Amino acid sequence: MHFDHAGIATENATELAERYAALFDLEIAHEETFDGMRVVFLDCGNGYFELLEPTEGGTIAQYIESNGAGIHHLALATDDIDDALDTVRTHDVSLVDEEPRPGAWGHTVAFLHPADTGGILIELVEH
Repeated sequence: MHFDHAGIATENATELAERYAALFDLEIAHEETFDGMRVVFLDCGNGYFELLEPTEGGTIAQYIESNGAGIHHLALATDDIDDALDTVRTHDVSLVDEEPRPGAWGHTVAFLHPADTGGILIELVEH
């Protein structure tokens, strides 16, 4: 596994993407809208900032309402998400997603519950 991206909840992905582009000389690698949010990936060279803007009610809208904008999750890439989930299960880590599901950019994803990962929502991503 290796670091893939940091998911950042924001009320305005365009504005934050422009700020990060100016501050850190980053470029947009991918954009899409799905599952009640607009997603913008900024290329950091060896990982991404994934900006998550709610477009309607949903998990990101709820997150921002409860916690404000900021880091929503950290993601690790894996070549075999089913094997990674089997490993996680052997360590009694609770899963948000019992089975992998479609995620942004056409990837397959699954989330680990923050109660068992030091308070951090962790996403596993299979490219």
